[in-house]
Amino acid sequence: MPEQTASSLPVNWGASLMFIITFLIAVIGVPWYGIAHGYHPAAWRHPDVPADGTLHVEHYVRNTQAAERGKLDLIFFADGAGIRQGDNPKGALCRTGSDMVEMEPMTLLPALAMVTRHIGLVTTASTTYNEPYNLARRFATLDLISNGRAGWNVVASWSDHEAQNFGLETTLDYDTRYARSAEFVEVVKGLWDSWEDGALLFDKAAGRYFDEAKMHVLNHSGRFFNVRGPLNVAGMPQGHPVIVQAGASDQGPELGAATADVIYAIHDSLQRAQSYYADVKGRMARYGREPDDLKIMPAICPVVGRSRAEAQAKFDELQGMIDPLVGLGRLYGSFGDLSDYPLDGPVPEDALGKQELRSLSVQLVERVRRERPSIRELYLRSGITGDAKIGTAADIADVMQEWFEGAACDGFNVTPATLPGGGEDFVEMVVPELQRRGLFRTEYEGRTLRENLGLKPVINRYSRQRRVAESYPNQTTPGRRPQSQGN
Repeated sequence: MPEQTASSLPVNWGASLMFIITFLIAVIGVPWYGIAHGYHPAAWRHPDVPADGTLHVEHYVRNTQAAERGKLDLIFFADGAGIRQGDNPKGALCRTGSDMVEMEPMTLLPALAMVTRHIGLVTTASTTYNEPYNLARRFATLDLISNGRAGWNVVASWSDHEAQNFGLETTLDYDTRYARSAEFVEVVKGLWDSWEDGALLFDKAAGRYFDEAKMHVLNHSGRFFNVRGPLNVAGMPQGHPVIVQAGASDQGPELGAATADVIYAIHDSLQRAQSYYADVKGRMARYGREPDDLKIMPAICPVVGRSRAEAQAKFDELQGMIDPLVGLGRLYGSFGDLSDYPLDGPVPEDALGKQELRSLSVQLVERVRRERPSIRELYLRSGITGDAKIGTAADIADVMQEWFEGAACDGFNVTPATLPGGGEDFVEMVVPELQRRGLFRTEYEGRTLRENLGLKPVINRYSRQRRVAESYPNQTTPGRRPQSQGN
């Protein structure tokens, strides 16, 4: 087993690349998360990491192609609409290289689609600072460009710094932004169903461009949105791009059970992961869904070496590069300004920040009460996105196999400590070990992201309604609203 474990509870999520590994039918599934510097807070300072890589398309291409070489399911950008952290404490921000300046993913992903063939292309897009029609168009277009590899990570933006980029002083309150998010997704799915299969005729001889019976105007009217439709993009290979959701919020398990195809999660123990997995899967029946219609992927940050000593040395080198101000900045959201307290003293019992990322702050506060770490110990152990596993390829694979076979996950959200090196280490060392154990694919199974994740095809709501009507011509269901779920 690995020599050391360090769980993470991030303060900020930026446009970084994640590789996802999904275990399907006793086969692990893997996404790759973030294509920035990596998921250690000091990654940008590592000698093998290009500090300006986030501004060069070649850096993103290298990392994406490495993930595809390893047969991983997808890359994922956790994007934000601005720099979401303040200079707290003073001097921290200019020393923080993560989540600072990075390319805009919806513009970047079509370029990555042109240099890959199989890997899924997923990015975050906020339901707080977008409109459903525009976002539905963008993801539909990405699905066409990539031949069925698009995915949307649905988020409700939490940062006041983002709000201030859109003419607001503060973000929407917690319940309002999640209610808006739920309606937003409903509208987008409705727009994606605007055109049934076979709607576009392109019949030059008859002069008919489309079958008007198979084009549908949404006419949505709700609390937050009034959207007529139809969408002016059609023919997406997946029907709907894959819907991804972070599952940490209070509403996360319920929203995920109802609408998501994939949930990303962060857990600091196998037991917590198992409890969360059982909870979410147990909610799905009430929405007419099977447990396998949703893939749950906890984050893992593997630091792998040819020996345990080599892996530990890699991790220790990174830990030694964390500037204390950066460490304090990562704790600020949960505990406020701790700069007046000794770093090697305990976290003050009454320290409390704004806790914008509520669920993650709760976990961090619980850890302080449980373990009583010093301030330095806390920021050193909480700076990585995902559970840090340090060891050989066999050590990392042991942990992944235990979680998968222990009903804690369907796969993993791989958050490399550094990029490109940490990601390439995973592909070159851990993936072959997983393949040797029969836990991971040796070739992609399908043509689309949805197929490679083992998800059912999406059936257009109007096509389903039509089939039901044709099968039961004498039965009617007046006033029944067609469902958008394809699963």
